[in-house]
Amino acid sequence: MGHLLWVKDIEKIYGSSRNVTKALNGLSFCVDSGEFVGIMGPSGSGKTTLLNCISAIDTVTTGHIYIDGTDVTQIKPGDIARFRREQLGFVFQEFSLIDSLTAYENISLALTINGVPYQELRVLVAQVADALEISGILGKYPGELSGGQKQRVAAARAIVTQPALVLADEPTGALDSRAARRMLESFSDMNKRFRTTLLMVTHDAAAASYCSRILFLRDGGIFTELRRGSLARGAFFKKALDVVSLMGGDAEDAG
Repeated sequence: MGHLLWVKDIEKIYGSSRNVTKALNGLSFCVDSGEFVGIMGPSGSGKTTLLNCISAIDTVTTGHIYIDGTDVTQIKPGDIARFRREQLGFVFQEFSLIDSLTAYENISLALTINGVPYQELRVLVAQVADALEISGILGKYPGELSGGQKQRVAAARAIVTQPALVLADEPTGALDSRAARRMLESFSDMNKRFRTTLLMVTHDAAAASYCSRILFLRDGGIFTELRRGSLARGAFFKKALDVVSLMGGDAEDAG
């Protein structure tokens, strides 16, 4: 089987010829369908730039990014919004919910835009709401929800369209530790139940320990990677902490 995501020798250069910053430096890696991959690294290592390039929010200077066989770097500007809507799901640190819509309406909005029939829409929303344990709050507005509930609604919105890939940028950054743990357990459950492919940027080794694999970025390239395999989450967390300290230990900075 081919790779779902293939990042091939990408570079991202900012600035003028006199003052050049290489945010990404010959970066290559693959993610297979159904994987839950974490991306860690110190501030300025290129984590957010990478996510922005994968989602075509930003463009690479050189190299190619393939998602489900489509070269993202070659998509025409007029087709990018549709590609994002049909192929990608997003979960951000700030929840980005529409305050005037209920949780149900926030989750179902993308399906409505995509023209999904009402009966099918109801089933899809019910499935993801059940998986994320938010069935009881679908009639509430964002202002009535806790941070953790909002983030689970945002995650439901990201996966309800059954995207090829879900990109999460510091999804637990605004949550307390209990809500963060529930959110990550939900991600893990989504990954197992729906075979959702997840790529999550995080500065937190505890969050990354929920992943099946962690890529560590430094200076725009891959420093090393860890595979969880049959390790318990606690043991995987310790291994991730060891790499963080080896890299210089400032992975607590989001960047």
